[in-house]
Amino acid sequence: QVQLVESGGGLVQAGGSLRLSCAVSGSTFSINEAGYYRQAPGKQRELVAAITNTGRTNYADSVKGRFIISRDNAKNTVYLQMNSLKPEDTAEYYCNVLDYAWRGHWGQGTRVTVSS
Repeated sequence: QVQLVESGGGLVQAGGSLRLSCAVSGSTFSINEAGYYRQAPGKQRELVAAITNTGRTNYADSVKGRFIISRDNAKNTVYLQMNSLKPEDTAEYYCNVLDYAWRGHWGQGTRVTVSS
């Protein structure tokens, strides 16, 4: 059974940084592609950043130059480094990983609150 455990959210002042982690457990599970999504109250869930199995990344325009997604295959973990945070980054952040059968798995979410 695949389990995703997210951590790293919290309250931070504008301009600060947070690092989110998404650890995937499962006896034979390997991360193919992964992404971080976020959902603010009253808004739709949106893709923030994604990383392929070759390490290629892409970002939403709103976070380019501020967020960095990375992965540690040995630890089956995906990270989202968030710098220069803004109040509009406040949301619930969700990790999503695809296995090599292209099945998606969601984390439980972690809340990020940025105060002005």
